[in-house]
Amino acid sequence: MPRIVTYNVHRCVGNDRQLNVARVAEVLARLEPDIVALQELDVGRARTNNVDQAREIAQRLDMACHFHAAMRVETELYGDAILTAFPERLMQNGPLPGYSRLPQLEPRGALWLEVTIDGRAVQVINTHLGLVPREQQHQAACLAGPAWLEHPRCTGPKILLGDFNATGTSVVYRTLTAKLEPARRLAPTRQPTSTFPSQLPVLRIDHLFVSRGIVVRDIFAPFDPLTRIASDHLPLVMDFDVIEVETSGPDLTGSAVSA
Repeated sequence: MPRIVTYNVHRCVGNDRQLNVARVAEVLARLEPDIVALQELDVGRARTNNVDQAREIAQRLDMACHFHAAMRVETELYGDAILTAFPERLMQNGPLPGYSRLPQLEPRGALWLEVTIDGRAVQVINTHLGLVPREQQHQAACLAGPAWLEHPRCTGPKILLGDFNATGTSVVYRTLTAKLEPARRLAPTRQPTSTFPSQLPVLRIDHLFVSRGIVVRDIFAPFDPLTRIASDHLPLVMDFDVIEVETSGPDLTGSAVSA
């Protein structure tokens, strides 16, 4: 059964203020994922010893790595990545819209891979939205539209995941659940999925959304001494299956909703 993880790693600086890429990789290695979506990675930045964090974590997990720099400062990069042990190909990466009234906001982006699981292509999109509600709404609308989820090449089973900086009561959440199902609602059993702050998680701002063809088997946020200190977010983990879905048939993913 495939496993996917989304994890905001806070540039690999933990709650003890220690920079430790190996510790983040250990969190992930213990989870034994097949696909990993990471946010807040530094690549070649002086503040984190010029390390390519995306590549180092990928090497420690023996995975392929695709990185998208949402922000560039000369040769220093900051952004998001998708790592996987499955066959993959890059479909698209790029910026998300900001909010014109606040041009100084941190740039945001998204990264889209097609991952082949047991011969079936699955579209995986990783993102990290902004902090200002109006900014988030523009970004969510972009993701839900023809540039991403409704792109002509974004067909078949889909997984959208990442740090959305928005809860289940937000406009952002409603915008995205108009296109995809929230994975948490599809899980056969309910487990804690709050991820922030990691030392006492009370907010669900990291999410997984899935389309038809993705059957959610489990979703949880591991809470233990290592995950509590490695980053300011907990990782969010989903076990799932990929199934064939008739184009004109019922929504099999939606049929698994447990109230």
